[in-house]
Amino acid sequence: MLNVPPQAFPAPTSQQRAAAAGRAKVPLKPGRSLMDWIRLTKSGKDLNGLRGRLLEVTEDELAKHNKKEDCWICIRGFVYNVTPYMEYHPGGEDELMKAAGTDGTDLFDQVHRWVNYESMLKECLVGRMAVKPFAAPKEIPSTLSEEKKQLNGMLPEKKVLAASARDLTPSYDWFQTDSLITIVIYTKQKDMNAELVIVDCEDKRLRGEIIVDDHSYLLEVDLDHAVQEDMTVNIAAKVGKVEIILKKKDNIHWKMLGQPLESHNTFIKRTDRGLFYRKCKLVSKMEVTHDTKLLCLMLPKSTHLHVPTGQHVYLKQSIAGTDVVKPYTPVLPFLPLDFKEPSHRDGSHIYLMVKIYSCGLFTQTLDHLQIGDYISVSNPEGNFKKSQVQTSEDLVLVAAGTGFTPMVKLLNFALTEASCLRFEVQFILSQPTKDWVGKEGKISSSLLSEFVKRSRKDSKMLICICGPTPFTEQGVQYLKDLGYSQEEIHAFTA
Repeated sequence: MLNVPPQAFPAPTSQQRAAAAGRAKVPLKPGRSLMDWIRLTKSGKDLNGLRGRLLEVTEDELAKHNKKEDCWICIRGFVYNVTPYMEYHPGGEDELMKAAGTDGTDLFDQVHRWVNYESMLKECLVGRMAVKPFAAPKEIPSTLSEEKKQLNGMLPEKKVLAASARDLTPSYDWFQTDSLITIVIYTKQKDMNAELVIVDCEDKRLRGEIIVDDHSYLLEVDLDHAVQEDMTVNIAAKVGKVEIILKKKDNIHWKMLGQPLESHNTFIKRTDRGLFYRKCKLVSKMEVTHDTKLLCLMLPKSTHLHVPTGQHVYLKQSIAGTDVVKPYTPVLPFLPLDFKEPSHRDGSHIYLMVKIYSCGLFTQTLDHLQIGDYISVSNPEGNFKKSQVQTSEDLVLVAAGTGFTPMVKLLNFALTEASCLRFEVQFILSQPTKDWVGKEGKISSSLLSEFVKRSRKDSKMLICICGPTPFTEQGVQYLKDLGYSQEEIHAFTA
């Protein structure tokens, strides 16, 4: 019997709400807000400590700058002097010091991937890491001109892979008729589906990404000629073949598909790929509660994107000339009490439930968007797999505040996919009104032990938890104290 009780735990306190958008936030001193940092970066003050000069930084030089009063960090080959940012960092000085004088890329990907460091820290840029000399492998073309050959799917790989990895690397080919261009990607994967294929085509730039477990294959081309806005993506799931069909603007014969862009024909880890954004139009904004809105964003006609259950996207907004980024989990459109069947159920729209904070710089800017305005939306992110639900005998969903959002699609998926389940819900308030007759309290080991139980001694269990950062981190620790393993617990990003 599948047991699915989503626990609605206490509403977050003001301190917890301050932590909702980040990890382990600490109280900042007055005058150290995000807006204050943005003003400082625009002030012309020497923030990189080199009067604007840029250096080529060796590993030995980077290692010397490992103190709070002199702290350099490398992220994806770029070195930043984060010393002036210390007091403005929501995670506190200790969080930044974990990467002091070293390559902090892995730490960044685990904890701060949503932070737009290129924009937030651009005035702190010291320079690039010095590249170690190496002998170029024979498989890599020695001149750029070889990269510019006609694209037919047979270009040399940019990274030398082991023979077994090369066998699994997707490849592509293309052909044309008088009116159409068809690109075929051979993914070499069974059970390929729409959620694993992301395609964007804008201003002659074609970008097709195939997700293969924790890796990503990318086709990225500056097309030889212009194409029309509408695009078709066909997926032959069983054989793992993906077709991208483009309509020519002019019925002329193309001599080549186009010129390869920098990351074309690469097969690398998803976390090394970086985030890609496209501009989406706000088409509706509905009030769910006094401080919560349901936004509907429309994808461009030339975008194919489906956000998998349990994954999130990042919204990017320019605030005072600085790009600021925040993660949101798409929800289903039927959250308002006066729900009416939405007109947008064609897969080309994304629904987001957003809580507007009175002193939240990002959410206030988001709330001021007008119908027809545009906002940048990233590719989906997250490591949750639906198979975790399909193979579980007991499923428990623990949510607080806006941590409810990832549970919406997850609960719908569980109810749809599971043939036999027992569904229960418990609401627990930390600050109940006088007429509240239900459970009350804050998250604790005793509270969790009351509701998180196995249907039998050896049942396979999955516990999903999401909420403000302190809530989630405390909840995970309480669950471990109760004897649940790390493999049985999945914490979402709030």
